Amino acid sequence: MAQENAAFSPGPEEPPRRRGRQRYVEKDGRCNVQQGNVRETYRYLTDLFTTLVDLQWRLSLLFFVLAYALTWLFFGAIWWLIAYGRGDLEHLEDTAWTPCVNNLNGFVAAFLFSIETETTIGYGHRVITDQCPEGIVLLLLQAILGSMVNAFMVGCMFVKISQPNKRAATLVFSSHAVVSLRDGRLCLMFRVGDLRSSHIVEASIRAKLIRSRQTLEGEFIPLHQTDLSVGFDTGDDRLFLVSPLVISHEIDAASPFWEASRRALERDDFEIVVILEGMVEATGMTCQARSSYLVDEVLWGHRFTSVLTLEDGFYEVDYASFHETFEVPTPSCSARELAEAAARLDAHLYWSIPSRLDEKVEEEGAGEGAGGEAGADKEQNGCLPPPETESKV
Repeated sequence: MAQENAAFSPGPEEPPRRRGRQRYVEKDGRCNVQQGNVRETYRYLTDLFTTLVDLQWRLSLLFFVLAYALTWLFFGAIWWLIAYGRGDLEHLEDTAWTPCVNNLNGFVAAFLFSIETETTIGYGHRVITDQCPEGIVLLLLQAILGSMVNAFMVGCMFVKISQPNKRAATLVFSSHAVVSLRDGRLCLMFRVGDLRSSHIVEASIRAKLIRSRQTLEGEFIPLHQTDLSVGFDTGDDRLFLVSPLVISHEIDAASPFWEASRRALERDDFEIVVILEGMVEATGMTCQARSSYLVDEVLWGHRFTSVLTLEDGFYEVDYASFHETFEVPTPSCSARELAEAAARLDAHLYWSIPSRLDEKVEEEGAGEGAGGEAGADKEQNGCLPPPETESKV
């Protein structure tokens, strides 16, 4: 009967699933922030070049085509107005009449002449004459403005094509971060690698902890940023990124994870943003690759699988196991508790194991006899004699 009741009794309640945190930075490096309710939109026009470079490709191509097409149409319309105002369109068959532009018989011809002028094609069929001063001024004006438009638009397209964002696509981060012991200390680690043979020059790495906090005055900061040291003081943040590297953040007293145990870390809500910067070797332009790790992507008690092997005369990197980890023995306590336990162990070993100096002093005291006053007055290893010796003296 008890077994039947146990079979029909509800099982243990599952813990409520934690709502997924909204990423501040996506895994591909895209910042998940949108600018809304911007009233001073004129500021985008003051930096028109950067605005055009930041546009999406379809909008950039549309603006590129419109810039040339509208310029050709604008000056073509002016050429047609000049021909219409001078009466050239009424004397098309008059050989004695000297028009402003030879063989310009309509708006289409004026549009084609505008294209030939601005692009310096010059087919030779339509040509300006020396009897049209307003046409000469317009020709100079179109040549100057056309060169400016050409330089501006070609410059925008060149910068957009040569942007190092695509180079950052070949910089990869491990899908998970791990926490394990390294040289007896808890460390938070992640791995970075470069898929290309061309190197990133002057590469450097940074890490930021993003989580909400409340100040002593009650102010709530939803996305507070805290630096995670990855070797800035020692220079370990400067990378020679030829093969994949494991970046380590030592959890010490200055780390925000100093008092975080495994259980506390799993209940916490944070995001770790990692930023890799460097110069592209081929172009000399600075590129930046970003990624992030949520609390669910931090594996406690894991270590990365080695990807580097020594072959015949060279090192080979196996990127198939780049994201793989394996479990290692790791204490579940916090780094502070681990350091305190290590300090207690060191103190216990120091006081329990006699030093050679203590043994030497004891041997000298035994040689002089129990009544030697000089041996009784001496300090043993920097400490005062025990109370029993003082009572005997």
